[in-house]
Order: sequence, then C-alpha cells, then structure tokens
Amino acid sequence: MKFARLLVTGAVAGLVMAVTGSASAAPSRFDDGSFEYPIAPANSFATIGTGGSIGPWKVTSGGIDLIGAGFWQAAEGNQSVDLNAGVAGSIAQTFTTTPGRTYTVTFALAANPAGGAPVKTGRVLVDGRNLRDLSFDSTGKTFANMGYVTRKVAFVADGATTTLAFASTIGGAYGPVIDDVRVEACGCGCGA
Repeated sequence: MKFARLLVTGAVAGLVMAVTGSASAAPSRFDDGSFEYPIAPANSFATIGTGGSIGPWKVTSGGIDLIGAGFWQAAEGNQSVDLNAGVAGSIAQTFTTTPGRTYTVTFALAANPAGGAPVKTGRVLVDGRNLRDLSFDSTGKTFANMGYVTRKVAFVADGATTTLAFASTIGGAYGPVIDDVRVEACGCGCGA
C-alpha cells in the first residue's frame, strides 16, 4: 500500500510539474507592477538587498526600499519602490513575450524628496539593454505630494521571455521612485 501511495504521489507531482513548469520558470504574464506584495510595514519601509524578492520582482543589484502604505503617496495602490537603499539598486522581472511583437511599458516616476541631490536618475532596461534614461527633480515635492509623472517606452521582444529592469544611477540613499508599472502588447500604431 505504501509503495502504491508513493507511485500516485510521484505521478501527481510529475503532472503538476508538467502543467506548471519548474519553480524557476518565468511568469506567463507581467505581474504586480504596483509592488503590493509582500506588504511592507505601514508608515515605514522594508529594505531588500541583492537576491531578495518583491513578489515576481528580483533585486538584481544593490538594495531597494519597498515603501509601505502611509509612508508617502503612492501613484497606484498602497506601495512603491525607492531604487536606492543606501546604495544604487535595481529590480527586474522576467515574463513571457512573443518574439517580434511590440510591447509598451508604462510607469509612474517620482523621487525620494527626503535628501540627496534633488535630481534623481536611473534607467529602464530590457534584456540588459538601456531603453530609456530617467530623471526626476524632487525640488518642492513632499511625501504627501510626490509629483509622479507617467513615462512610456516601447520595445520589440527578441525571445519567448523578456526581462524588464529599473536601475538607479546615483549613489547613496534617496533615489528615484517607481510605481504602477504596466506592460501591454501593442497593436498597430502603438508607440512610446
């Protein structure tokens, strides 16, 4: 009986792996562009270093701060990401794409107004290529009025998966802030 149970358990596990793929497989769609999970402490933030995760996002260098509800104004939902947690950081998410198809990335950009130089800079990267340089002037901005602006870039997918990344290009704390990241497949006439 124990042997039969092991065979059934092994067969079910094999079927689950065949249907869902391995644990390291890329998500089938872009997810959590508002950084809503995991939940950071309310009125505070959680610092996440290289190798850590924010839902489907991976911290690929340095460190970032996941900003909790109430700490400052989010562009969408309750949370956002400061790309500098004492050092320049970067985050990335890999998702399925159709080779040759055009995709548009839309996101909200602001900057941590608490310190550092007023102009915060960064990059949007697709599969390691710099798609767009970012710059935001935090002069006159506050936690209650972050001054988010919407930015949009387009790319043509090279393969069956694509990695979208955001990276700070300034040192120290108080970096560029991103939120409300969306990726959509484009039809004709779509552009950045």
